Amino acid sequence: MPTSRSPLWLVLLAAPLAAQAPQRPMTFLDVQEMRQATAPVVSADGQWALYTISTPDWKQARRQSDIYLVGMRAGLPSTRQLTFTKDKDELSPRWASDGGFVFASNRDAVAAAGAAAAPAAGGRGGGGGPASASGNQLYYMRTDGGEARKITDAAGGVAQFQFTRDGKWLVYTAGRAEAQQLWALPAATLDGTPVQLTKHPTPVGQWQLSKDGTKAFFLAPDTMLTDERRRTEAHFGVMIRNAPEPRVHLWELDLATRATRRLTGDAAYSVTTVTLSDDGRWAGFNATRDDRYYRGTTDERDASDLYLLELATGKVERLTDNVDIGESALSFSPDSRTIAYSAEDDFKLMRNRKLYVRPVEGGAWRKLGAGWDADLSVGWWSADARTIYFNEGWRATNQLFAVDVATGKVSPLTDLKASVNVTRDERSGALLIAYTDPTTPPSTYTVASLAQVGDRSAWVRLTQPNPQADHFALGEETETCWKSTDGAPACGVLLKPVGYQQGTRYPLIVAIHGGPAAADLLSFNGGYGAQIYAGAGYAVLMPNYRNSTNYGEKFKTESQGDYFTKGYQDIMTGVDQLIKDGLVDGDHMGALGWSAGGHWSNWILTHTNRFKAISTGAGTMNWLSMYAESDVQRVRQWYMGDKLPYDDFDHWFAQSPIKYIRNAKTPTMIHVVQGDPRVPRPQSEELHMALKKLGVPTEFYVYPGNTHGIPAARDQFTKSMAEFAWMEKWVRGKPVTFEWKELLKTLDAPPAPKM
Repeated sequence: MPTSRSPLWLVLLAAPLAAQAPQRPMTFLDVQEMRQATAPVVSADGQWALYTISTPDWKQARRQSDIYLVGMRAGLPSTRQLTFTKDKDELSPRWASDGGFVFASNRDAVAAAGAAAAPAAGGRGGGGGPASASGNQLYYMRTDGGEARKITDAAGGVAQFQFTRDGKWLVYTAGRAEAQQLWALPAATLDGTPVQLTKHPTPVGQWQLSKDGTKAFFLAPDTMLTDERRRTEAHFGVMIRNAPEPRVHLWELDLATRATRRLTGDAAYSVTTVTLSDDGRWAGFNATRDDRYYRGTTDERDASDLYLLELATGKVERLTDNVDIGESALSFSPDSRTIAYSAEDDFKLMRNRKLYVRPVEGGAWRKLGAGWDADLSVGWWSADARTIYFNEGWRATNQLFAVDVATGKVSPLTDLKASVNVTRDERSGALLIAYTDPTTPPSTYTVASLAQVGDRSAWVRLTQPNPQADHFALGEETETCWKSTDGAPACGVLLKPVGYQQGTRYPLIVAIHGGPAAADLLSFNGGYGAQIYAGAGYAVLMPNYRNSTNYGEKFKTESQGDYFTKGYQDIMTGVDQLIKDGLVDGDHMGALGWSAGGHWSNWILTHTNRFKAISTGAGTMNWLSMYAESDVQRVRQWYMGDKLPYDDFDHWFAQSPIKYIRNAKTPTMIHVVQGDPRVPRPQSEELHMALKKLGVPTEFYVYPGNTHGIPAARDQFTKSMAEFAWMEKWVRGKPVTFEWKELLKTLDAPPAPKM
């Protein structure tokens, strides 16, 4: 059992215990107490930016958000906090034309469910009626001080809101989900009785404003499932899989006359996303096929296609027609003469994504980036429409690139050992850089020009939500490479222990990323709380094994039909290299992963006894059963060799860890979310039952929720702490076990110091 001096307890609460020390290792509680800043919203003149910081309250199991102001030139020293509510949220600030701003908040919401709500006093908001007990309302505030002024009182609360470009209206959706409509307030005063813009027979969904501010475009279902809602309220709780749903189509609203016009109506599809051209002539949209059996699966996304609508005539042109490839939404050039989208090369599944461009008026498509062995996407266009800028992964980093629209040549604009994501604010033209590296938590910077974007010394820092990170003792994190079994190069992220001394061998944690079409990057505390393990004296290897992105198309695709073999070899040869280098003690190793990382953890469990402990989360055991249980079919079929399991039963089973379960000897902790749609709970049940019957030490943790990841912060914390105790016990042989009382102590401990 751990005592207050045990490694487990120190990993829990080192923050308050070591407040006097200039630096200390990170803890899992530090991870939960990290604040999150949103992307800054820049004023039209480019001088100021608004953003929110979400601060966790560990004891109350919630987060709380406030609004901050920062100068774009002065940067971080000019930061001012504008709102100070302790138990309410201020969200989504938007600049008004007079230099003030509007934001959404629940600051006046009824405190307790079921409490009496005040009447709305005749219609400030969505038509009057009782205020929502939980819905947000809109407020106006000046940046130079003063109290916020409430400007809506909408029944059901306010959802999306936006100012028109001409500065005349603040448009927003209000009402309960089953009856949401568009409303507006005059932007000059933000006062008076709101104007109801739509009285649509079905609820208004996604919407956006035209560039000239005269029109709104919205999505709405064709019919209301009134009986479906009524039967649920009457406790007819039967779930019908793949039940038919109403089609969703695109509508146009004239803000002056309030007249609406239906723009799409084809019974063969439902519209999901819309993009408008700057000249107001065109709308590009993405639509899914009206096939009920695609609904609720990832195949629905891949079965979508792109369309181009000429707004004046209503003419719709279908631009793509394929089942397997999910193209990105269309992007129009600033002069509205060219369109572009991103799709897998030659429309073949799992290939690198390329850009396809053509004139809006018609013509042949041209492929950009044909010779570039990485993904391309559309970020933003240059003003002259000659260049498209985009962010994509490159080895263990994320960088900014530019592609020449005329030649298709791709050029890197940054080369940093970090994750960089650059965006351009549409109205002000300001460049915003979302940045993280092994010693810098996620933060936002700005830079004067693209010519300086690769020079960090030219950046101005705008946000620093976690200054306490400067006091963490961190392990050194680098990209490391080695030669795999077949001679191919393999790489990953290596994190050395805090206080690493050359010549000393350390226990190893192999932390395996999900996807598998993803990659571990050089970033702050990546990979299952890696820095906490480093602070406790472990080395951590995060391998970018075969099937990972960022290392070329062949590396990503050559395991088709043989899902595990090459990736497993990549992982194990990486481990061997670290042992050979004298860094790792090969007798003290553990492995862990989630999703595809769980798949590989299960394969490791059934194919080697070299690890002393395994922690597997949301991992498959039986591809045959998971094919039907999961919300993913098409991509898994591709990985298995592109035959249906019913036509290739033996091959699918040969790729399943359950076939080799009698080889399992390693103590294994299992994690899964109760209603995980991606890797459902029965996969973990199969593993747990087998290990119990075979006498292999095992623990099984089931977390509440219906998502692929663990949704609740306290449950995430539980998983991390239980996993760490498992590694300490079996990898290091320490007398440590997971106990609830240790986690409960965190609710009584003093808060971590704000540094």
